[in-house]
Amino acid sequence: LACTLLKNSLGNREMFDQIKNPRTWYVSSDSQLEFIRHNNLDDIYDHKYADIERIRRDYPRIVQVFKNSRFPAEMVNGLAVALDDFEDKPLVVRSSSLLEDQTGAAFSGKYKSLFVANQGSKRERLEALQDAIAEVYASIFGPDPIEYRAERGLLDVHEEMAVMIQEVVGKRVGRYFLPAYAGVAFSRNEFRWSPRIRRDDGLVRMVPGLGTRAVDRISDDYPVLLAPGQPGLRVNVTPDEVMRYSPKKVDVIDLEQNTFVTIDVHKLLEESGEDYPAVRDLVSIVTREQIRRPRGLEPDFDHDDLAFTFQGLIEDGEFVSRIKTVLDFLGESAGYPIDIEFASDGQDLYLLQCRAQSASPDFEPAPIPRDLPRERVIFTANRYISNGRVPDVSHVVYVDPERYGELPELGDLKDVGRAVSRLNKILPKRQFVLIGPGRWGSRGDIRLGVGVTYSDINNTCALIEVARQKENYVPELSFGTHFFQDLVEADIRYLPLYPDDDGTVFNEGFFRRKKNILADLLPEYERLSDVVRVIDIPDVADGQILKILLNADLDEAVGILSTPGVPTVDVQPAGQLQKEGKSEDHWRWRLRMAKKMARVLDPDVFGVKGVYVFGSVKNATAGPGSDLDLIVHIDGSEEQREKLSLWLDGWSRSLAEFNYLRTGYRSDGLLDVHFVTDADIEKQTSYACKIGAVTDAARPLELGGAG
Repeated sequence: LACTLLKNSLGNREMFDQIKNPRTWYVSSDSQLEFIRHNNLDDIYDHKYADIERIRRDYPRIVQVFKNSRFPAEMVNGLAVALDDFEDKPLVVRSSSLLEDQTGAAFSGKYKSLFVANQGSKRERLEALQDAIAEVYASIFGPDPIEYRAERGLLDVHEEMAVMIQEVVGKRVGRYFLPAYAGVAFSRNEFRWSPRIRRDDGLVRMVPGLGTRAVDRISDDYPVLLAPGQPGLRVNVTPDEVMRYSPKKVDVIDLEQNTFVTIDVHKLLEESGEDYPAVRDLVSIVTREQIRRPRGLEPDFDHDDLAFTFQGLIEDGEFVSRIKTVLDFLGESAGYPIDIEFASDGQDLYLLQCRAQSASPDFEPAPIPRDLPRERVIFTANRYISNGRVPDVSHVVYVDPERYGELPELGDLKDVGRAVSRLNKILPKRQFVLIGPGRWGSRGDIRLGVGVTYSDINNTCALIEVARQKENYVPELSFGTHFFQDLVEADIRYLPLYPDDDGTVFNEGFFRRKKNILADLLPEYERLSDVVRVIDIPDVADGQILKILLNADLDEAVGILSTPGVPTVDVQPAGQLQKEGKSEDHWRWRLRMAKKMARVLDPDVFGVKGVYVFGSVKNATAGPGSDLDLIVHIDGSEEQREKLSLWLDGWSRSLAEFNYLRTGYRSDGLLDVHFVTDADIEKQTSYACKIGAVTDAARPLELGGAG
């Protein structure tokens, strides 16, 4: 569908015509149902209701049961025909579930995608393909997708799985098959490393070889990061940084061993660099003084220090412009941010997948409560905010910016970094935040920020840089650039604070006056207690913990004291705090309000025959800023319709205000109402076709009477 939209685009036809789609065969979701029936596995559907730990234990057995099962003869014959078409080209078997890739529940990475070398005899190739499809089917019943569905209220929805069999983009390099490069691109950039980068500048994660190391977070390696809207603002600038954060490994298909393998990128270049497609656009020569593109007969694959920087590809501009235009066009066509997977064989760019931009619950926009009691707000922010939340923070390490700047000796400044490093090892992992001045990790003047490396902070859950105004200027923050890619790969949140901005809150008294336990934890650094303050939040806040809520849509963030284990905090109009459930509460609350409204609507007074809810509320995917879509079946006079419109407008404005107090999302009205008549229903025109539809039918609401 995405490729069709691109090719039908009039304004960018020349650019989009050069984007290809790999040869693909599809196995419908009916085949998965038939596979389960054919092997008498229907009882497997109840597996999703088991305890999650039991699901984890049973999943390996389920995979083996599926792989040992037989495919219906008709399906086997169809797969054999597909293999004749693919010949001996390597394949990837991709999941395509009915729930997957919908807005609000993208399921990215939850289901299996498997590579098949597709080498050997026809029988061996067919068996390997069936094995991969069976494992993809089994992934429906894995712990990750089941837990993901439960979190979104989708556990009772009957899941079905289609499969895409796709030719792997690439060329043979020695004994291996691989793309020249591959990656994933996002419409929205939630990991901005510069204040000049906007969310809609997008984000690209790309690697040499197969794109698995770009799509997945890999603990021992890094992808190259790029903001296609600002390609000149690179994460890593110095030769040391470029070498450190360049990809060191590459995923390939070993055609001799018939398997997916990971190999050292330098070994691949030494053995087969001359055969690597478009290699001179992808690697740079790194010296002590500079990083540069190969010239003339360069590079020397045996002696040059090479790094995959994609420098030539990026500087030539065509690739960056094409990716940015694709993201903008497809996002505008879909009506929501998207992410795409892409690959290149060194000549052509291929679009592999397009879906709603995926986000884990920790990286979705967090509702920002209103009317919070002042004493519970520790800080607020309104610049360069990403999306997400940091739950259940038990400790804060606060390096006082003023006291840090007053330290007289370089040795004292270095000792602050050493103390932070020690605290990083002994505080609860991912349950403490680091808050301090300016440029954390500064390698020049460490008065600008605490002198640490990534290994000194790698156990924190958030790094917060504070920019306090000094005389007439505000110091520049680093945005974590000294170890930005480490933060990204480890899911460590970054937040800049500007306490002197109008409208912000920074409870400095909390950090300075609450009990400091530094001396208890590190007696040897007691003399730094005025500078480094370690606060045990439950101990000083009556058992409460700190939660950090971030919302890039609103460009707001807040750190609040809250009860442990409560996912978010909700505020009623009167200001009374109450618990709010997980993300599905947005649609549940809207549905509850719709039912209540329908119950108090008098159908005789307004000439109403029925009220129906549809869209994101009916499909359980509504977010904090979603409308409440209604279809109202009317059969009254024009005067009744006008009265009904005024009545609904009152509800719409009231619900919008309630939603603002709950989430911080402001709108003129929450209801999106569509009137239909008997004639519309008879002709199945407009929204009337959703009433009684076979698929995605609008949900009827019970009407009441006056009162």
